[in-house]
Amino acid sequence: MDTWLRRTLVYIVALGGIILGYAFAYDYGMAAFENDPQPFLRSLRVVVETFTTTGYGSDAPWSTTEMRLLVIVMDITGVVLIFLALPVLLFPLFEEAMETTAPNTVENGLSDHVVICQFSPRGETLVTELDTWDVDYVIVEPDRDRANDLYEDGYYVIHADPQSVDGLERAHLSSARALVADASDQVNTSIILTAREVDESVQTVSVVKEPDRAKYHDLAGADAVLSPRGLLGESLASKVTTGISTTLGDSIEIGEDFDIAELPIHRGSDLVGTTLADSGIREETGVNVIGAWFRGQFVSPPDPESELDGSTVLLVSGTESQLEQLKQMTLSSVRGFRRGETVIIGAGEVGQTITSALTNAGVPHTVLDQADAPGVDVVGDATEPEELRHAGVGTARTVILALSSDTDTEFATLVIRDLNPDVEIIARAEESENVQKMYRAGADYVLALSTVSGRMLASTILEDEDVISMDQQVEVIRVAANSLGNTTLGEADVRSRTGCTVVAIERNGTVVTDLGPDVTIEPSDKLVIAGTDDGVTRFKSVFG
Repeated sequence: MDTWLRRTLVYIVALGGIILGYAFAYDYGMAAFENDPQPFLRSLRVVVETFTTTGYGSDAPWSTTEMRLLVIVMDITGVVLIFLALPVLLFPLFEEAMETTAPNTVENGLSDHVVICQFSPRGETLVTELDTWDVDYVIVEPDRDRANDLYEDGYYVIHADPQSVDGLERAHLSSARALVADASDQVNTSIILTAREVDESVQTVSVVKEPDRAKYHDLAGADAVLSPRGLLGESLASKVTTGISTTLGDSIEIGEDFDIAELPIHRGSDLVGTTLADSGIREETGVNVIGAWFRGQFVSPPDPESELDGSTVLLVSGTESQLEQLKQMTLSSVRGFRRGETVIIGAGEVGQTITSALTNAGVPHTVLDQADAPGVDVVGDATEPEELRHAGVGTARTVILALSSDTDTEFATLVIRDLNPDVEIIARAEESENVQKMYRAGADYVLALSTVSGRMLASTILEDEDVISMDQQVEVIRVAANSLGNTTLGEADVRSRTGCTVVAIERNGTVVTDLGPDVTIEPSDKLVIAGTDDGVTRFKSVFG
């Protein structure tokens, strides 16, 4: 607005000077060439009439060439000045008046909300969770354009500096239930210190990119410090380390002897090419197949005639021994690791965590990264076929993509699949919206950082959100029965209404896993629900 005011002032002064100049010239011309002397104000009126196009001069017609030329020049000047004023002055004013601008402070009365300091893909997942639980939030965004964009997209955001006391006070931090710092590691510590200055009692959660910096966030006063990249790296590594052992690995323990697990079917497994009905999974192991991922699409329950392949991930429940028996069936009948058979692409925080996990498990591996650094075996570009060949991708059994750019991951997946059609590709996605594209490109297993981060944040902040699975493709939560009390599972029809599955009921300290349509849900029960993030959101929306 300041620029517009200065521009307008200059325009008005210049326009006034030009009009006066023409008025003097016109007044002189009428006397000298037309022999018709007149008062100066009349000459000024004629110039104004000409400039504003309200008239063509009340003295018309003119008899001399000099005056006719002067009037022509005046006409052109007036039109140019008017058309110049539209784009330079009026249009910006109209645009600013119509522009949706993010507020600078929250509305009065907002309380028990979550203050999110700067917005990220994991923040988007958190906002979805907060909306599901009817918990208010406000995003504090220091960049004005970014704040305006978020505001236009329907987010509750204010334009303020989260590192300033004034900015957090305008977000009503003192009446909030929690603050989430989700910028860079250095900025996050500054936000936490500022939050402690505003209110010592508010819960503060900080997200770190480098786990070794977590202690500084603790020193700054953070109540919880989350490292989703480390957890993501461990989860991706576990898909390899458990792939060489019949030990179950990262299952989700629900009861004393009842677990839920995601089991990828490895290329080379005897299950590949069979249907679920013909696989013998139920008959040989006794496990219950809750759902399955087919090329990134989750189906619950899966069609018995669905064909299993190297990209299928089964979601199953049962006792530990039953799941370990199924795990043995999902493995390749010929595994035999050798040097370079597992290739890790990307040596950032996620890649380093994967490397450490594979080293501890004794799994030989090769690391490729663009930068030469300790632990990097091959320096090269993940999107260049020759450099991928040099890293051993052509003969590898498994490739783990730990790149920070989803676009690079998608392209690298296409190249790797072309170089080695039988290789297992495990990929990290930065944003959950890109997961499907990676499956289409040929990945066998994809896990999004934003999904892991959002679940961690929601479970930390929300008392009612008991997330059991942080680092799985399927979300498993424990919720109160609420409106489902005194109804049977058949009457609730949870699966068809939400896409989720009730896998267990916790009742009076025991876990009920033998569930049929006639089982009645008691008001004091807690339900263990499994489904996609969208499915869990629908469940909470439908059943409260």
